[in-house]
Amino acid sequence: MMAEPLLQVLDVSKNFGGMRVLDGVTLKVERGSLTLLIGPNGSGKTTLLNIVSGLLKPDAGRVFFKGLDITHLKPYERFRLGIARSFQTPRLFTSLSVIENMLVPLKDYAEESPLLILLDCSWVSREALAARDARRLLQLVGLEEYWGKCVSELSGGQSKLLEYARTMMSGPELLLLDEPLAGVNYAVAREIIKRLVELKEVGLGLLVVEHRLDLAMEYADYVYVLHRGRVISEGSPNEVIDDPHVVEAYLGGARCCS
Repeated sequence: MMAEPLLQVLDVSKNFGGMRVLDGVTLKVERGSLTLLIGPNGSGKTTLLNIVSGLLKPDAGRVFFKGLDITHLKPYERFRLGIARSFQTPRLFTSLSVIENMLVPLKDYAEESPLLILLDCSWVSREALAARDARRLLQLVGLEEYWGKCVSELSGGQSKLLEYARTMMSGPELLLLDEPLAGVNYAVAREIIKRLVELKEVGLGLLVVEHRLDLAMEYADYVYVLHRGRVISEGSPNEVIDDPHVVEAYLGGARCCS
């Protein structure tokens, strides 16, 4: 019996006004895999991420997470189930330290009243455990030595890595990333990809929108190509690279990653 996919998007469509942005999109993401979503600007990639994360509702189709229909769940409900999202521009508290940013998304506090926290001294031990986990995640993304620094002192690449680490504080099983390599140089981009692969290797599923195919294709397990709101190709990176539909529609006749 085959294992159930972590994420399934089934025949999803979305219109804005009279324009169809997504047209019957179907894809899946497995546990412990990096699934790449590529396509030209305006092909619907970010719209699809917004639908999976709950920021937008599809006009047709369904979204399943671990077999549960989450099509009509709100973003915070999906977050609690284990879906986390990062954006192209990191959304950090620049006046706070790295470790303080890591402690912002603590799940336990969201479900307790301030009065209960005051009456329950166990919050101290929870905070200590959270700080330990934060340091472990900072080590995973190569930022442990910066834990006490103000976020405003970090480089663009370091800020992206911090956002990924902070996203991991919620214990997600699926991570949605919108252009994680945008705006950073080649060396930093390679470091980010290396860290994302390490997240995959500890069991996360990653759905990544990216334009820098020279790097992303090297590490992807599976690739979907969107063009005008439709999936025109899918498969391994090598299969997609050699697909004439991709060469024509996405790359304008030039071979991918040549």
